[in-house]
Order: sequence, then C-alpha cells, then structure tokens
Amino acid sequence: MSGKYWAKGEALMAAVPRPKKRLFLALIMVSLLVAGLSCYGIWMVSFQGLANISVHLPFLLGSILVIALVAIAIGFFGVITAILGFPASPVFLGVAWSAINILFPLAIRIGKVFDIEKERVERSFIEVSNHLVRQKRIKVKPGKLLVLTPHCIQHESCPHKITRDTANCKMCGKCPVGDLLRLAQLYGINIAVVTGGTLARKVVKTLRPEAVLAIACERDLTSGIQDIFPLPAVGILNQRPEGPCCNTTVDVAQVEKAIKDFLL
Repeated sequence: MSGKYWAKGEALMAAVPRPKKRLFLALIMVSLLVAGLSCYGIWMVSFQGLANISVHLPFLLGSILVIALVAIAIGFFGVITAILGFPASPVFLGVAWSAINILFPLAIRIGKVFDIEKERVERSFIEVSNHLVRQKRIKVKPGKLLVLTPHCIQHESCPHKITRDTANCKMCGKCPVGDLLRLAQLYGINIAVVTGGTLARKVVKTLRPEAVLAIACERDLTSGIQDIFPLPAVGILNQRPEGPCCNTTVDVAQVEKAIKDFLL
C-alpha cells in the first residue's frame, strides 16, 4: 500500500494546530448564559400581557422556559463530564448532543462578537463531537460502516468519474482516493465519494449505515454531523494545500485509525 499520503497527511497535520475543545465549550457556556437571560427577558416582557389573559399563563410560560434551560444545562454538564473522562450513559450523552445542537448557532454568533473565526469554532465543535462519539465506544460490523469523502479529494486532472462508481478509480497515486479504496477493500467497509451534502444524505439513506466516518472541510463536517444525528459520525478534516475544493488531501493513517476504532 502506498505510503505517500500517510506521510503527506502527517506533515500537514503537524503544521495545523490541534483544535481545542475548550474554545467551543467556553462559547457554549456563554451561549447558555445568554439563552438564560433572553428567556428571563421574554418572560418579563410577556408577563403583564399573559396575566391579563389568565393569572396562570405567566407561570406556565416560566415553567416551560425553566425546564428547557435546565435540560440544556444538564446537556452541557454531560459534555463536560464526558470530556473529563467520566462514564456517562447513552441517554445522558444524547441529551448532551441535543444541547450542543441547540446552542451551536448562538455559539457561532458569540464567536463573531469576540472576533473568533467561524472555522476555529467549527473545528472545536468537531473535536467535541468526535470525543462524545468515541465516549460511546460504538462498534459496528464492517458492512455497517460508511466512509464519506468529498469529490475534491480526487485530482482535478483525473478524467475518471468516481462519484457514481468508485471502481472507476485507477489508483494511480496522484490523489488519496486510491489509498482510501484500498482501506475499504482491506476492512470490507463502504466508501462513497460525494459532490455535496445532498448526495451524502442520499447515500446515507440508501446504505443505512450504523456509523459514519466523514472527511470534509469544517463547514461541511459541521452541517453533515448535525444533519445525520443521531447517527454516530466521526469527522476528519481534509487538508487544502491548494486552497478549498481543489486537490484536497487527508491523513490516511488517521482515517485507518478511525476505521479500526469503529469496527468490531
């Protein structure tokens, strides 16, 4: 098996700082505080109007808002405990993931206020998400694992169409696709090269995997992981030495390790 993209991927990964989970957690904590203050403001503003309709309505609204905030806070606490290494039940981790999904858009906006690049927040989100999935220690049969990779990982000069059929790849070594296909053959897993989120969701719906290993940029990984929830998905960032969506690459050794972690 060619070692070209193993070495190249490791060199690129060494040049890119590992995303910090604490960035996303800090933004989520601020988001939770903002959400709490917003709920209180909504309750105060609507109190008099609701009270004119019924004396019970303000308390009903307040109870709903408090229950929602407590549930999200429990989810946030679940994320913290999971990252610290404490055992957590699947139900608790599920609540944690739901809390992340709810607060993620607000975390992005708060990041902008503090002049934090969206890509940094997304990388941190992916790191947190991967950690939560690994905490579940999910194991699947090879036929139930799907590797999704974007078409930009194929060399732009290649004339062979692999988004419809990966068997069209000639494994010439100009891009990582050949190495990824060899991994798929070696471990007996499914692999698909997709042109975007719509096709990725279609492949997931057709193959119905029990776990997904996705390779993409920050934006596509973030949206993809959220779209297929509750299906467990581990995201691996691609590298873009020639810019976005052109001759991207990936650390194949990292992909292989992620595959092994999923398989029975």
